[in-house]
Amino acid sequence: MTSAREHRVSAWDGLAIHATSWGEESDAPPLFCLPGLVRSGEDFARFAAAHAGGRRVVALDYPGRGRSGRARHLARYAPEATLRDILDVAAALSLSRAVVVGTSFGGLMAMAIAALRPGLLRGVVLNDIGPEIGAAGEAFIRRFVAEDPAWPDLASGARHLRTVLPYLSFTGEEDWLEFARLTYEEGADGRFHPRWDRRIAGMLGGPPRDLWPFFDALEGVPLLLVHGGASTLLLEATVERMRARRPDMAVATVAHVGHAPTLAEPAAEAAISRFLAAL
Repeated sequence: MTSAREHRVSAWDGLAIHATSWGEESDAPPLFCLPGLVRSGEDFARFAAAHAGGRRVVALDYPGRGRSGRARHLARYAPEATLRDILDVAAALSLSRAVVVGTSFGGLMAMAIAALRPGLLRGVVLNDIGPEIGAAGEAFIRRFVAEDPAWPDLASGARHLRTVLPYLSFTGEEDWLEFARLTYEEGADGRFHPRWDRRIAGMLGGPPRDLWPFFDALEGVPLLLVHGGASTLLLEATVERMRARRPDMAVATVAHVGHAPTLAEPAAEAAISRFLAAL
């Protein structure tokens, strides 16, 4: 596996942003990986192992998540501020004409990049996200982000995750333990807490925004949608509306998998390889 390099980027307000990169510069477009709302760039380690042989792969931890700094004020976690952070990291790490791979919230950020900085994009992979979000999935995310179970050990966290997220594509106990490690970290009290600032939950809710103009901003950008067939966040009706607006959009459905596919599933991996080869 290509070894990872760690980066610390100072944001516009001095907050530290952590990023990880794999692979080397080449003629192939780099992959810029944007994780889910409270996930970290480490979620893309296996994905990077599959694709960093012939190109550069970069993933970041948004402020308040993973190994990035925590903000003093809640407003610092607003999507507009996060978008600015993403663009700052792209500039600091010399990413241009990249294929943005966005999982969930990261996919929404990819749409925002298309609206505000389209020249950055060579292509976009949306992982189980669209301009409309299923109500059941959104309600679960609000609860999940806010709670701190304070597990006595990672095994307890893994069992919980396996219960509340039964449709993920992990196949054994080791996969679930690794997922727990990327979800919880040991605190000073010896218990395991979320690897994100739980105040982020305060940014959720409120009246829904019309995100279709952001999706439409992807016009002309090569586009692949990976859809978890059992997802409660990206519903089939939304996928069909997206297809109607973008008939050229490639779609890979990962059967029986919920939100969100890891992108290591055979259907997702094959579709992404075809998509990148076509570019």
